[in-house]
Amino acid sequence: MTVRRRIWGLGVIILVACAVVAAAALVPRARAAGGVPTASVIRGAIRLDVYASGELRAGQSVSLSAPPAGGRLRLLQVVETGMAVRKGDVVAEFDPADQQFILDQAQSELAEADEEITKMKADLAVQAAQDQVDLLTARFDVRRAELDARSPANLIGANEAKKRQLAVEEARRRLAQLEDDLKSRTTTSRAALAVVNERRTKARLAADRAQQIIANLELRSPLDGVVVVMENRDAANGVFFSGMALPELKAGDSMYSGQVVLQVYSAVGMEVRVKVNEQERANVVVGQSATVRADVLPGRTFRGRVSTLAGLAARGGMFDSTGGPLRLFDVSIALDQPDPRLRAGTSVRALIAGTEVKGALTVPRQALFEKNGKPIVYIRAGELFTPREVKVTHRTESRVALDGIAEGTEVALVNPDKAGPGTSAGASGAAGQAAGGVR
Repeated sequence: MTVRRRIWGLGVIILVACAVVAAAALVPRARAAGGVPTASVIRGAIRLDVYASGELRAGQSVSLSAPPAGGRLRLLQVVETGMAVRKGDVVAEFDPADQQFILDQAQSELAEADEEITKMKADLAVQAAQDQVDLLTARFDVRRAELDARSPANLIGANEAKKRQLAVEEARRRLAQLEDDLKSRTTTSRAALAVVNERRTKARLAADRAQQIIANLELRSPLDGVVVVMENRDAANGVFFSGMALPELKAGDSMYSGQVVLQVYSAVGMEVRVKVNEQERANVVVGQSATVRADVLPGRTFRGRVSTLAGLAARGGMFDSTGGPLRLFDVSIALDQPDPRLRAGTSVRALIAGTEVKGALTVPRQALFEKNGKPIVYIRAGELFTPREVKVTHRTESRVALDGIAEGTEVALVNPDKAGPGTSAGASGAAGQAAGGVR
């Protein structure tokens, strides 16, 4: 009995120990605070400004291509990139020498065909008149032979009557042969005339096409705007790779039909197109004021307002510092007073002025982490750190507004679980990014 009691007592002790260990596992583990940079939760106003980069886009753009010519064309002249043009101005011109040669040749063939047709029609008229004379003569011969054959047999001999009958048959045979020859000659003449007419039609089409191509060898601007000349990818003998600097098309360069020569961008309706991630999209609304700076005009700022905000994410995306995907949304900013020196495609940086939230509890963005899909911060308690789940209310470029944490609380700027013993405050920025802080 004593042994059995001891066994039961030992079992109870083991069960209690296991329960204590399991309960301890459910409690968030604290980490040593030595060497981990920290920051305090502060209360104050926070501006929900959004910083973004993008490019300047024209409200309307038109591409002008080399006209279809069935071969390569050589540029005689082309305006320079950045030149302002008006609607109808000639912006590029191609060498018409090849097409002029084709036109001259086609016109020569056309004139030759016209002369041949005229001659053939005259010959056919003469031949038709002669055929009519021959036909009338043959018919007269048949009629005369028939009259001669009707003479009474008692007036002429039997041999003479037989000869006259043979003459009738011969006259009728010649008439039938003449009629067959006339039909055959008419068919042959019409076919020959049709061949010449076909050659004349081809020459006329070739001449019309050459004239049309020559008329289109001058490219005119369809709108008021600024010209951007395309790169000459044939300058490197067909070798091209991303990032390679190529010269623009110039007078003397050759290109194929349909190849884009230049683009004309309208200065009217020019806007800035930037992308913001899904975390900052909530800070942007239509009508917000914005400040834009362009790299090509250092020191200049341009005022504008958010004109459109995409409801669907654009293609592509980015990742936050925890490795999670972030969707990007297009934002358009209409400039109040565009500068004519700004060209489409110019890189720009925009500051979208957000609203001000007062009395918010904020921490640096690198103090916010994610665990099991939920935002957390690591709170310092003496020499240890304890993870705590929080609610994110606002985000800016550098700070995050939170609920669920008290003012003055000290939080870690790097993940204590990953911070090494040599972590210092001076390395907090890089460590915060590498360890998973949300930017």
